[in-house]
Amino acid sequence: MVSTIVWGTGNVGRAAIRAVEAHPALELAAVLVHDPGKAGRDAGELAGLGHGLGVTATDDVDAVLATRPRAVVYAASGEIRPDEALADVIRAIRGGAVVVTPSLYALYDQRNAPPETRLSVLRAVAEGGGSLFVSGVDPGWGNDVLPLLISGLATTVDAIRCQEIFDYSAYDQEDSVRYLVGMGQPMDYEPPMIAPTVPTMVWGGQVRLIARGLGVQVEEIRESVERRPLGATVATEAMGEFKAGTQGALRFEVQGIVGGEPRIVVEHVTRIHPSCAPDWPATPGRAGAHRVVIEGRPRIEVTVEASDEGGNPAAGGNATAVGRLVNAVEWLAEAEPGLYDALDVPLRPATGKLGRSRW
Repeated sequence: MVSTIVWGTGNVGRAAIRAVEAHPALELAAVLVHDPGKAGRDAGELAGLGHGLGVTATDDVDAVLATRPRAVVYAASGEIRPDEALADVIRAIRGGAVVVTPSLYALYDQRNAPPETRLSVLRAVAEGGGSLFVSGVDPGWGNDVLPLLISGLATTVDAIRCQEIFDYSAYDQEDSVRYLVGMGQPMDYEPPMIAPTVPTMVWGGQVRLIARGLGVQVEEIRESVERRPLGATVATEAMGEFKAGTQGALRFEVQGIVGGEPRIVVEHVTRIHPSCAPDWPATPGRAGAHRVVIEGRPRIEVTVEASDEGGNPAAGGNATAVGRLVNAVEWLAEAEPGLYDALDVPLRPATGKLGRSRW
């Protein structure tokens, strides 16, 4: 059994606890929390399992890392604290742990990461013998291994488009929805998520990963952004009202330019209500999905819908992304120490898991 800790118990951490507990080759050894109010609570309670796991959450990072866990699922946020997140991850790697995380955007495409960031991780690997694999929660597999897999079914490929299409009304992170994404804000408000260069910082690595998998060179990465106001005030159960005239829909693209044309595109289409921007791409169900479109011959379109935590699609997306990370731990524990990306780490079948849920 691979001794594994989960560091963080937010949206990603809850799913990570469940994934580690369900994995036949992993053992949940500890759970680290930042909020003192969560310390002392059972991991099963924090993960919403409805029963205890016999693992008590703690905020004592030193004590947990002193046990030298073989693996760490780092689920703490890296959006507003990237330097702190990187320091945490490096500390775990130096202790010999295999670390998987979605929190370090710059390392999605580790070969083209900022040199100082990449070098600091490689030093930690050399010193401690640990490893690192970073993949996104938007979800990473939808912007790397899935489009590459599907491209292999085509005779010719003209362009690849990866879409996240979501209704945010049921999302349970109000600060992110209102301030990071900008829903409900005046139209002259600039959401941090779409400030110039930020989309490229977050999703550009995934564009480059696809290009590397296809054996082509991205000449440049461009960004495009569209926003639409609400035509009428709408009410949501989770976050209250969003007033007419404020931002109700956001669409942006991160475009990989190949041969002078946008050939590899990661696109997000998000709404707070389906009445806003009805002409934009949508999914059969209101809540949302992830979609990959291969423009070529034949044209191929694959839509993936996932739900968790009572049918929540956002939780489902998080859970599949976490599944990709947690299911990589066993492979990483057997591999040589190193810095890995999505093209290095295989997507493996759920061997040994069919019918073995411990929930």
